[in-house]
Amino acid sequence: MTFSHEITARLAAALAAVAPEGPADFVPAVTPAADPKFGDYQSNAALLLAKPLGRNPRQLATELAEAFDATGLTAPPEIAGPGFLNFRVAPEAMEARLALLLADETLGAALPPGVTPERLVIDFSGPNVAKAMHVGHIRSTILGDALARIARFVGHGVVTDNHIGDWGTQFGMLLVAWKESLDRAALEADPLAEMERLYKSMTARCQADPSAREAARAELVRLQSGDPENLAIWQEMIRLSQSQFHDIYGRLGVVFDHALGESFYNPWLAETVEALAAAGIARESEGAMCVFSDRAGPEKDDPFLVSRDGQWHDNPALVRKADGGFNYTTTDLATIAYRVRAFAPTRIVYITDGRQQLHFRQLFATYRRWHPETAVRLAHVWFGAILGDDGKPFKTRSGDTVKLAELLDEAEERAFALVTEKNPDLPEAERRDIARIVGLGSVKYADLLPSRQNDYVFSWDKMLSLQGNTAGYLQYSYVRTRSIFRKLEDGTPPPAGPFELTEPAERLLFLQLSRFAEELPRVLEDFRPNLLCNYLYETATRFHSFFEACPVLRSEGTVRATRLALCELTSRVIREGLGLLGIEVPERM
Repeated sequence: MTFSHEITARLAAALAAVAPEGPADFVPAVTPAADPKFGDYQSNAALLLAKPLGRNPRQLATELAEAFDATGLTAPPEIAGPGFLNFRVAPEAMEARLALLLADETLGAALPPGVTPERLVIDFSGPNVAKAMHVGHIRSTILGDALARIARFVGHGVVTDNHIGDWGTQFGMLLVAWKESLDRAALEADPLAEMERLYKSMTARCQADPSAREAARAELVRLQSGDPENLAIWQEMIRLSQSQFHDIYGRLGVVFDHALGESFYNPWLAETVEALAAAGIARESEGAMCVFSDRAGPEKDDPFLVSRDGQWHDNPALVRKADGGFNYTTTDLATIAYRVRAFAPTRIVYITDGRQQLHFRQLFATYRRWHPETAVRLAHVWFGAILGDDGKPFKTRSGDTVKLAELLDEAEERAFALVTEKNPDLPEAERRDIARIVGLGSVKYADLLPSRQNDYVFSWDKMLSLQGNTAGYLQYSYVRTRSIFRKLEDGTPPPAGPFELTEPAERLLFLQLSRFAEELPRVLEDFRPNLLCNYLYETATRFHSFFEACPVLRSEGTVRATRLALCELTSRVIREGLGLLGIEVPERM
């Protein structure tokens, strides 16, 4: 149990004693103090409860402070301003917790006893067959991987699913081009480039020639009907694409439990629409089947309505086209139904860019109307765009989409030049490995650092800097902690108690380290890994302040053991924290 949880529990007991008439479900908020000079933790519980209880807030705070059992945990609470409660953790509590955290693989972050783990299905990345992965895939991939790692680390059950785009109209176009103009040598040399060439050429033909569109439609029907030739070509496209996916995910260290493409759900599409129609959720409109508003809630919150000229108009979701074809909404409804059956999740999380917000609002509303009995929670975790220096979507100088493999290559090459400049005497193989860790880590961290709903400007100089809130700075901080232990004489045992935290810098660093376990649940509350990024940066900054103020190797006895323990714990927090973001650490830089 963290300090904040312990203080919260004791404050709740004090509230029950002095204000038994208060709301039974009220949980007092206890947060790190904004300014260390006022304390370590604070609560505004008295301010929040005073008005509904008809009490003076400062008097209520005084009564709470007197009823609070501080034994072995904090000094007596202090009252500030109109009724804030400030808490200072007792030295003996901190020293005992330091020993516990050193022995805990989860650094105190495991779910407390009695808390039921969630079972999450996390849907992220979602590349398309026959297309090279590009910079647009990076945010979903990195964000989804980080959230899955964090949820698993604290003890939730997680199923990751890469919903690959392997079905749809584009395959009819690809089949025509494949049969008519495939360059087999080019396909063997660079499969994705050749398939993209075929798709672009056929797209241009279809735009100019109605007969080309008809040919593509005919090939798609043959594929959907199980034609052996078309199925074989389609399966080769998938195989070649999967090889690219495997390489990219391998470099990024991303692993999926499942990679069920859109085609997997084809057997359930027709029955999904039939079920919606039978339940009165979908109805025919101009030959298509659509889901309209049920007018059950406020218009402004209804995804099936849109406001124009002061009036609310229908904005239906299409689930079957007039020609009998299905679309993303149909597939996604069948996907939710399958996941509920197969994985029994408490929550399904979709990670895509913000342009798909309306789609997911309609999708979730439709599913809830279809299966009102299902308790599963549905979440769309959306993110902003990656921009270039010009404030527009990030592109190559020629205006093309940036290929993800090329971006990762450049990250490693730029990091290699930096490592070579700093440590030219290291063997090249070691410099290459450090460059891989630093380069890929820098790309990931720069993507996770902004609040996910914000756009951010892609800058090589900023992301590869060893100064400021960057992966490089944190990796360097980790290396610095390990260098202390390399300087110790051989045979030095790991730091063990008794410990004694006496210096302000020691105290501040340990409180920061102990809050690792408090930060991870906050990340999962609204799926914001940027909170972990900022926590790790503050941790590294506090460590450097501690290191300057408190000599480690020149100290002796209990002081030396305590400071070595703080260095060890800092090392683990930074390594584990970066690892939860999918970022490795080098042993030297």
